Amino acid sequence: MNPCELVSSCRFGRRQFMQMCAGSLALAGAGCRSNDRFEANHSTITVFLWGDERELSPGQNPAQFLVFLPLVTHDSQGELVGRLAESWEHSPDYRSWTIHLRKGLRWHDGVPVTAHDVKFTLDLLSHPKVLMVPPGSFTVTVLDDHAYTISYHTQAIGSPGDDYWTVYYPKHLLEKLDPNQFASWEFWTHPVGNGPYRYSRRVPKTMIEFEANPDYYRGKPKIERVVLKFGETTGSAALTELLSGNVDAIPCCYLNAIDLLKLKDDARFHPYYYIQPEKLNAIAWNHRHLFFRDRTVRRALTLAINRRELHQVLNLPDNLPILDAFVPERQFLRGEIPRAVPYNPEEAKRLLDEAGWRDAGTNGAREKDGKAFRFTALVSRLQEEDKAAVYVQAQLRGVGVQMDISTLEGEAQAQRIKAGEFEASFNVAYLTWPWGGRLFFGEGSLIGYNNPKVVALQKVAQSSMNPEEIEGIYRELVPIFQADLPVTFLYPAVWPTVADRRVRGLSSPVRADPIWYMEDLWLEDDSKIAAQAGEERRRQTEPRAPRGVQLVGSVPLL
Repeated sequence: MNPCELVSSCRFGRRQFMQMCAGSLALAGAGCRSNDRFEANHSTITVFLWGDERELSPGQNPAQFLVFLPLVTHDSQGELVGRLAESWEHSPDYRSWTIHLRKGLRWHDGVPVTAHDVKFTLDLLSHPKVLMVPPGSFTVTVLDDHAYTISYHTQAIGSPGDDYWTVYYPKHLLEKLDPNQFASWEFWTHPVGNGPYRYSRRVPKTMIEFEANPDYYRGKPKIERVVLKFGETTGSAALTELLSGNVDAIPCCYLNAIDLLKLKDDARFHPYYYIQPEKLNAIAWNHRHLFFRDRTVRRALTLAINRRELHQVLNLPDNLPILDAFVPERQFLRGEIPRAVPYNPEEAKRLLDEAGWRDAGTNGAREKDGKAFRFTALVSRLQEEDKAAVYVQAQLRGVGVQMDISTLEGEAQAQRIKAGEFEASFNVAYLTWPWGGRLFFGEGSLIGYNNPKVVALQKVAQSSMNPEEIEGIYRELVPIFQADLPVTFLYPAVWPTVADRRVRGLSSPVRADPIWYMEDLWLEDDSKIAAQAGEERRRQTEPRAPRGVQLVGSVPLL
């Protein structure tokens, strides 16, 4: 489901991800691997992208990680490991950091990478003519060529504890350029970075190609060439390119559920999923409305929806967790997932009876004081959201509640919600973001939810940079949300990637984007894949020994 359904001007998808917090780490040599995994193996991978060759300009696009290094990245278990940063320390409140950069790194033109490049980048991004970061958010002090401090006056980018998006640029190439022309600098079309791949060539509006950096500090990547092929942003252009063999992978956010269904039984491709448990698709109930001001009713409506089956209907990944509250990503990866309100339609009926909404004797419909339990839910014009709404409609009908569906454009839906002119709405909620988070659960809630404890906890979470404190706040919110059920959470945000089966090294739910983690990928030979598939089929069909018997070849040994 597109997260931009409430703000038509937002550019989301792969450009926006949640924060992950981590404590102090000393990572000298962390994440390094032996060069034998990087033996030269001439290979090229082509990846579909929207846009054009300026995709490497600042804007939180995974394509930037081909060329530029962030301070940290995720390992396969979701833990933060150093890249540009080798180690770091922080103050007890996490607002002051000392970062030690990895020595020996060079820009692709041979110039050494230093802390002066980091300070230049952070100052550039907060320049009044650029404003990608509010000016005055932090103070950066260079200690020497490989160390600097950053002190925060408000939450912002640049902390190794939670910023794995920001990449850094070469001061010696950019310091004399005009910040007024920042977005149109030609540097973005033929960038000079310090990462695993170097710019090679481009065809305007068509493709841009990169070659493996032989001097990369982790060793030359196994995939020697990466081609970003630019395509249409509408319809199923990405799927067409994949099926025609023009691209090998489609990264996060270009495929919808219908596209994924078309690929479900195609053995040539494999899906991967990045999951955001802090960002949840939900039905927002208008608490000012007669039907939804009673939390007993909201609980009944939640109990009436089989959310596990809904996940299957939407072709979401197996075992996707059902959540009634937000969960920080680090907790999610540790498996610390609170038990959710279960599917129980009989209990839903009992609670509706208790709230005075009783079977009127007409097709199982419920009424109270002569008023039918019938309402309209706003839905944006997106296939996944429409499909979810139709499923929920059928589920609620089973307990005597009629939900009509009104499909609108995203901006029209947003305006209705802002004006309070709605009964229910299918939306995306993110606890600490202004839209869909604070505006739903904070002061002046657009859905009329008023819980002072939630408001206070949100304010602390928004101002804190201490990951342990923030995790504690999320845990404290769980029983409150489960008691109040201000919205009915349906499923966490899921960003699918699809890659040719030859592409190896991707995984769910962390390393699911082939562009972001290209340096860790390789291409498997088709003959080897066929042999592996044959071996797997043989294992599945060979006779199984009874308990207590060990099979050696085909002879059971008692």
